Amino acid sequence: MIRLNRNLYLNEINQAIAKGPFHDTWDSLSRYETPTWFSKAKFGIFIHWGVFSVPAYQNEWYPRNMYIEGTLEYEHHLKTYGLHENFGYKDFIPMFTAKKFYPKEWIELFKQSGAKYIVPVAEHHEGFQMYQSSLSHYNAYKMGPCRDILKELKLASEDSGLYFCTSSHRAEHWWFLGYGKQFESDIKEPLTTGDFYWPSVKEQPEEDDLYAVPYPSDDFLVDWLLRCCEIVDRYNPKLFYFDWWIQHEAFKPYLRKFAAYYYNKSNKLGEQAAICYKHDAMMFGTGIVDMERGKFADCKPFIWQTDTATAKNSWCYTNSLDYKSSEELICYLIDVVSKNGNLLLNIGPKADGSISESERTLLTEIGSWLAVNGEAIYNSKVWRYYGEGPAKEVEGKFSEGNTGAYTCRDIRFTVNNGAIYAIVMKCPPDGNTLITMLADNKDQNIPMFHGIIKQVTLLGYKGPITWSKDTNGLLIQTTPLKNTFPIVFKITCD
Repeated sequence: MIRLNRNLYLNEINQAIAKGPFHDTWDSLSRYETPTWFSKAKFGIFIHWGVFSVPAYQNEWYPRNMYIEGTLEYEHHLKTYGLHENFGYKDFIPMFTAKKFYPKEWIELFKQSGAKYIVPVAEHHEGFQMYQSSLSHYNAYKMGPCRDILKELKLASEDSGLYFCTSSHRAEHWWFLGYGKQFESDIKEPLTTGDFYWPSVKEQPEEDDLYAVPYPSDDFLVDWLLRCCEIVDRYNPKLFYFDWWIQHEAFKPYLRKFAAYYYNKSNKLGEQAAICYKHDAMMFGTGIVDMERGKFADCKPFIWQTDTATAKNSWCYTNSLDYKSSEELICYLIDVVSKNGNLLLNIGPKADGSISESERTLLTEIGSWLAVNGEAIYNSKVWRYYGEGPAKEVEGKFSEGNTGAYTCRDIRFTVNNGAIYAIVMKCPPDGNTLITMLADNKDQNIPMFHGIIKQVTLLGYKGPITWSKDTNGLLIQTTPLKNTFPIVFKITCD
């Protein structure tokens, strides 16, 4: 491996920014526009897979928590692997073999799920790069599986027509492994740039404090910038997702530099790229707002994304996953799309590269629903109202699971193909659906709908259907249905 000259690479980045058209100011970056492909895609697959998949215990924060005395992970590590000074996190790397990683099979499964883009994690908080790198030899190309995971997924996805994207969670590495210095472990000085555990600061900053000390050093921030730009140069992702902590004040100038470099690079190729960010890390309008395990309570005038996982208790594979149901995930997708959002749904492959049967089933069931009802999702736009019904939506990050059960009166709307799509979140057992938003008249709560309804059909249904409209709403009647998933009425108007 030829190690990059960091100073020369930084100069190249600065020169590319100076040539424009995007410069490293929020004013310049505000000229960004959301890619058309993203606004149409609606559904993507997130992939948390790495060395942390080897212990498969608790969640992807095992690398951090195994060094915190008194935690379940710490006690599990001692019992299973021995003293931390003899077997540390780095010793899991040779066990990360990926012997059953077949990228074409992964991509075929993702296509069956109905996803339009994929976002494999390039580097998580613990610092192991899932790609070939000239900045550190602690990467999947040189160690563990000895394969360029990102490149293989990029080639397979693009061959199948999926958009290839990626994510960096590197920012938190500044403090992520610091607890390992507080007792006898394999994390000890001297640590230098490029080392797996570097810098592992002892002092743990307040993670949500925008001005937390100790500030990330210039060396760390430059290294962060170079790693991000290297991913762009090697793999040309169509979207770059950032996890949190880049909202810290110290990252701002480096984040602006990366955004300008990335947007300029894509612009030169005649492509549209985007950065997903959380916690107001970027100026609004310079990227795509993302909300982790949560959503907005109402429709937004801007395109946004939520990321969540098939499991409630982890992003990576573990031996104790609590999976959501496919019905729950489909309803989540519908609600998000009705509010102008995209759903990025995470899976966690096993350390050997195989995907669990539970996740395979969930993805194929989502795909089966989308195969019938996808015209209400893909390429759709929002209607004047996102929906109606008694379910109270809870807004904010980590708010999922608090909405309560949907009923047959909970309906979500999208528009596409010259029609309004009314998606009934719970199939009515008697075959009767009343849509109050399409009533003839209005009172204090019901708007007037002036459009002329020409036809009403139920996607995937071949039985008899009748409909009538009065001051109560649009009443649609079918034979009793046994469908356990949401049903979609296509309402063609003039």
